[in-house]
Amino acid sequence: MIVEISIVAFLVLFGTLYYIKKGDSLYKFVVEGVGVVYDKYAPYSFKATREKVKELGQDFSMKDYLIQVTLFGGGAAIVSYLYFYDPFVTIIYVAVAILTIPYLTYLRCKRIYSEFIFEQIQVYTTNTIMEFQTTQSFVKALEGVYSSGVLQDPVLSDVKIMIDMAYQNGDIDASLEYMNERYDFYMSRNMHQLFLQITKEGSRDSGDILENMLSDIDTLVEGVYRDRMDRQQFHKKFIQFGIMLYLLVMVIQYLLTEDTYRELLEDPIVKIALHAIVISNSAFLISGEKYYNENVGAE
Repeated sequence: MIVEISIVAFLVLFGTLYYIKKGDSLYKFVVEGVGVVYDKYAPYSFKATREKVKELGQDFSMKDYLIQVTLFGGGAAIVSYLYFYDPFVTIIYVAVAILTIPYLTYLRCKRIYSEFIFEQIQVYTTNTIMEFQTTQSFVKALEGVYSSGVLQDPVLSDVKIMIDMAYQNGDIDASLEYMNERYDFYMSRNMHQLFLQITKEGSRDSGDILENMLSDIDTLVEGVYRDRMDRQQFHKKFIQFGIMLYLLVMVIQYLLTEDTYRELLEDPIVKIALHAIVISNSAFLISGEKYYNENVGAE
């Protein structure tokens, strides 16, 4: 039975890839349909985030999504059928598995966007400090960073707002408060507090203090990137472990024989227990994905 299911899953995957390669009308229809639904119902904040991910060249193409649908659906079909040998239950699990893809896409886009913002804030703080060492003026430093081309939106636009607010108010207090509310990062808040102190009280040793701050930022960024690589490696092992948990049913059937296992499925309590195993393992995987994508360890 496992061999037959594997063959069917392979044929489905092969057919999907063939449609993708040939640009078949069915593929185009699916792509256009998904695009319309997405544009109509996706939250605005997620649309803005996903547009930035697209701009960065890290968004999945519709071909990638279609392959993902095939893998999720095919995997759910194999696992659920091996657990229950019930086509109706299999269809339900396949539909649920496919419906999780938009949520996983949302998590992935949030992670990429968060990593991008962290990198932009690191560039903002580093370059502002270096500009200040030359100009000895926080506003002039901001103008230098803004015109240097090292920043991208939305941080670039926010720096412009900071500059406008500083000229309008005659001080930098409101500008710093605005940026702190927009981007709650330790390194930017620390830099803002130092510049506020220098502006209000003055400091003869600001050069040494700023150099130390640059060193601290470099250390922080190095730690973040090291943590990111460790998390990626752990994430791969986590996914492999989760998949192996699903396939434990194959070991059970091997030990009991398929006929004995089918007899056990006639007991409602056994079915409930198996559903609980599948659902808890799925929740475990989704919660792990949520943690990996949301807690990026920026600071």
